[in-house]
Amino acid sequence: MNARIAEVQRKTKETEIKMVLNIDGDGEYKISTGIGFFDHMLQLFCHHGKFNIQVEAKGDLHIDDHHTIEDVGIVLGQAFLKAISDKRGIKRYSHIILPMDEALIMVAIDISGRPYLAFDVDFRLPKLGEMNSQMVVEFFRAFVSSAKVTLHVKKISGENDHHVCEAIFKAFGRVLKDACTIVDDKIPSSKGVL
Repeated sequence: MNARIAEVQRKTKETEIKMVLNIDGDGEYKISTGIGFFDHMLQLFCHHGKFNIQVEAKGDLHIDDHHTIEDVGIVLGQAFLKAISDKRGIKRYSHIILPMDEALIMVAIDISGRPYLAFDVDFRLPKLGEMNSQMVVEFFRAFVSSAKVTLHVKKISGENDHHVCEAIFKAFGRVLKDACTIVDDKIPSSKGVL
């Protein structure tokens, strides 16, 4: 099997992001976005998905966190799509129901080549640490669009926004890793292409 590693850089007037992603890693990460809570969520994603990621993001945080978080989602999606290549042999589908204390989250994915996000999560507070809680869905929307995957995220229960968000990122890491697990040498589609 070829190494499933990708390096992506993106520079706009609002952000500059450099990322290296190794799908077949062991959960090592070096993450710096300037947004502490977001860094923590990405660390959980890496740890639970066993992805190795290096990301350095510089953005216009003097305005807000929107551009930085959204663009990290774009770059992560681009890196994933590049690393997964033609998707030959991958499992393709995965799902999980993951608890964290009172929070219970369902995440399901199809590495389909068709970007679609169903995000059924409400947050009680406007902020998670210094991160705008509305940016959670924007991160996933950006990832899905760039990675060309179908992703469903649903909060089954949960009172504490921190627990809910942690459960989402942990579950996301686990389903993404499982779905890109190599199970054979075929393209997982009756069409012969994804």
